[in-house]
Amino acid sequence: MSSQDTPKPARKTRASKTAGAAPATELNNSPPGEQAEPGPLFVAHLDVRWRDLDAFNHVNNSTYLTYLEEARLQWLRHVPGPWFDESSMPVLAASNLNYRQPIAWPGHLAVELFCERVGNSSITLAHRIVDAEHTEQLYCDGQVVLVWMNPATGKPVPLPQAIRDSAAVGA
Repeated sequence: MSSQDTPKPARKTRASKTAGAAPATELNNSPPGEQAEPGPLFVAHLDVRWRDLDAFNHVNNSTYLTYLEEARLQWLRHVPGPWFDESSMPVLAASNLNYRQPIAWPGHLAVELFCERVGNSSITLAHRIVDAEHTEQLYCDGQVVLVWMNPATGKPVPLPQAIRDSAAVGA
């Protein structure tokens, strides 16, 4: 399987209706009986910065996590309704990154987020980092798990309804 043929999340979704979000890709107009390609929950557009480069003159692997964090924060800023307070906030519980190709400078990226799973206190977001102009150019894919917890106790708390509703928009 080539890096261009990587599997996408299995969950069938619609284009994001989140206010102010970057435009999501449109639904695949598949023939009747065939499942449409999943659409992103949110797409963040980011520029590659000179400081992101490593000694090999491409984006350092650790910077991919920063790109994903920025995309998640942009998505969360567009979630209508409260998604954190003094007793409930998200923490990154797990991350899985598949580095497909190096990213060079200069570059303009699209970070696509997909809702893969909604749990009692967590959400799994699949991601793809692609070239913004040539989205078939895949740099990275994988998943992250966010868990909502009470910062005072360190215990998981129920996923906020605003997050559930936002994830359902892409469902």
